Amino acid sequence: MSPSDSKPWILNSLERPARALVVGASGAIGSAVTKLLMSEGFETVHALSRSGVDQGLADVAVGQIDIENEASIAAAAEQIIEGAPLRFILVATGLLHDSALQPEKTYRTLDPEHLLRSFQINAIGPALVGKHMLPLLPKTGKSIFAVLSARVGSIEDNRLGGWYGYRASKAALNQFVRTFAIELNRQRPDAVCVALHPGTVDSPLSHPFQGGIDVNKVFSPTYSAERLLAVTDALTAADTGQFFAWDGQQIRF
Repeated sequence: MSPSDSKPWILNSLERPARALVVGASGAIGSAVTKLLMSEGFETVHALSRSGVDQGLADVAVGQIDIENEASIAAAAEQIIEGAPLRFILVATGLLHDSALQPEKTYRTLDPEHLLRSFQINAIGPALVGKHMLPLLPKTGKSIFAVLSARVGSIEDNRLGGWYGYRASKAALNQFVRTFAIELNRQRPDAVCVALHPGTVDSPLSHPFQGGIDVNKVFSPTYSAERLLAVTDALTAADTGQFFAWDGQQIRF
């Protein structure tokens, strides 16, 4: 099937038949992206998460993955080797806070265990997903490997301070993306490897921090997902290794 055989898709630039993969498909953005991908003409949409995927995604190829465990990542990759070309991968995982971890307001509260956890989930885990999933991308034709980053991970854009662990781990993630892209370009010159900023999305991750934000600047997961897919569809191999916001604007690392 080709894009012209069906409705206008968001991801028109990807050849069909093809498969898509979302890591972190149980999260707000990951779930919304997965639902959109189901109507994008992919032969299979693989939806992986640690906690399980909601019932609304029951007709996709669901599976489990723990990005804090490399063996789990390797096993997930083994399960999706066979099939049509894997042309779209989104790593939609991330950690800003939980019951034990809160963003630091000052360097006085830096905690080595909290920093390690931030780096493990926000940088090391996605990097290991790249290690095991990038080899599954086709050698020719456009393919996409994208990770959810955050504007606060931009070193140049940091003018407020605070949020040490989250900022630093997302900056590390951005560096992984840039370095992946350089190596990937030698093996798969048509591939696009990018970091994406989804905007402030109405989700459990952002709920405690929405108080001072204009309600019109808080996006629904579906709107953010639509924008992220549209942005990646417009990218070419010349854009690989870069960092883009939901509106298509490039963010300086």
